[in-house]
Amino acid sequence: MPELPEVETIVRKIKPQIVGRQILAADLRWARTLAAPSPRKFAEQVVGQKILNVGRRAKFIDIQLAEFHLLIHLRMSGYLHIKRGTNRPEKHDRLIIQLSGGRLLAFNDTRKFGRVWLVSDPKEIFKKLGPEPLGKEFTPQWLHAALRKKHRRLKPLLLDQTFLAGLGNIYTDEALNLAKLHPLRESSAVSARQAKALHDAIRKVLNEGIRRNGASIDWAYPGGEFQNYFRVYDCAGEPCQNCGAKIKRIVVGQRGTHYCPRCQRL
Repeated sequence: MPELPEVETIVRKIKPQIVGRQILAADLRWARTLAAPSPRKFAEQVVGQKILNVGRRAKFIDIQLAEFHLLIHLRMSGYLHIKRGTNRPEKHDRLIIQLSGGRLLAFNDTRKFGRVWLVSDPKEIFKKLGPEPLGKEFTPQWLHAALRKKHRRLKPLLLDQTFLAGLGNIYTDEALNLAKLHPLRESSAVSARQAKALHDAIRKVLNEGIRRNGASIDWAYPGGEFQNYFRVYDCAGEPCQNCGAKIKRIVVGQRGTHYCPRCQRL
């Protein structure tokens, strides 16, 4: 469930608590959490490393070490906790990293879909990702040209991480509503004016999501407030904030999709 705003919130939360600390030990409690390298090699390489920085690329958390990058993708139910004291694993802790100064970085993942990589260069993992929606590459002109090259429905295309990295179900629905574009609209038919509206809407909902520490709609991600400000997501049957029409829910690409039938005409 965590999308760009939730991942960015986690990065901002853990960064000041772990940067500058050294990794003393690593307790891998479920082997498949580790995508690469092997568990033995992971333990050999990660212990002794100093944490230099913590950043984000799309939905990946990038913990920069002295010689490696520790990449974490939370997938549906992953979360990172900072703990103090001795290693006392919780039920769904999959990886616990002991740090200097008496702190622990724990990767908790109920559904076991999250993954961790230890790599020398993250470019190999990131190479297929599209541009960052909050980055300099993402301009109205780029978006219009990229949309015209595709012949796909807007909702599935925006969820495609190779097209644009970081959006998920919640923020795509919210952005399409703000831009007054139907989720099933053909991407190649979007005008330059509509592409500008979509560009601005994507940035607005993502920044608002970050400002409100993301959205907490189930047990997977705690502490967010953006769910209290949804325009359409999970609002089926409620009145549109703009026109009063009832929000509809349809399934697009096996994903629940919410929109206003009056504001977002096909």
